[in-house]
Amino acid sequence: MSALRVVPAGRHGRDRLYVCRPDGSNVAWYDRETGRVNLLGEDSRDDVLHALKPFLTGPVTVGPPPVPTPAELARLTLHPDDDLAPNRPGEALLVALDRDPGPAHRLRPDPRRRALTAEETVGAALDTLEGAGCHTLHSVPLPGGDRIHHLLLGPGGLFAVHALYARKSRVLVADPMVTVGRRAPEPLLRRLRALTDRASYALTAEVHPVLALAGPADLTVTARPRAVRILKDTELTVLARLGGVLKPADVEALHAMARDRNLWGRV
Repeated sequence: MSALRVVPAGRHGRDRLYVCRPDGSNVAWYDRETGRVNLLGEDSRDDVLHALKPFLTGPVTVGPPPVPTPAELARLTLHPDDDLAPNRPGEALLVALDRDPGPAHRLRPDPRRRALTAEETVGAALDTLEGAGCHTLHSVPLPGGDRIHHLLLGPGGLFAVHALYARKSRVLVADPMVTVGRRAPEPLLRRLRALTDRASYALTAEVHPVLALAGPADLTVTARPRAVRILKDTELTVLARLGGVLKPADVEALHAMARDRNLWGRV
């Protein structure tokens, strides 16, 4: 076996490295927290240890993995290009801005940068919920150029979270219209419910829509919106405290499903 490559498993402090063949399939993974190299085949031991040598710190245990869960097996079959888990908050916008930064002489701020700030703010808040048994996927692509800004999976259920830039602005919600400052109202809640329905169809599980406001000065809701939670970015921890809907094994299984880019191409 040759040309093995080492790929980080995730983001924001996750300390697991996968060892992949040239075709992207995994042969082993190294968990730094436990100091263990988990081999999927004993015949690959020498090549795996050679590939991991620059990354090994201290003594390690080498051997077959503990009996893998269905979620772990599903994750290991993913090609790195199809795995959405490494996506950063605002991944699609980051890529778009890198390809086309726009003219430097803009009189007004590029709206993509405000949208990116919102997604990064909300994404960072959601990522802190991992300790509560939650997983978050960012920038989940859908056919037609649509995407789900953030998909939160946890004991309290599944949530499609849409980030909206509202820094120091008054926000008025009159279902389905959302007005930020002096901007024209938009039927944002209708679009959010439609995206959430597509997510529910893809995962064959109920997904709840959430509108997350990044930095609003004031929020007014004229009537309780149908099926949509309206939260400020500082209030998102409430989603981790709901509980009682999904067992940890269900969360892991759904996360393994949702991180596969190919799943979303059918909705």
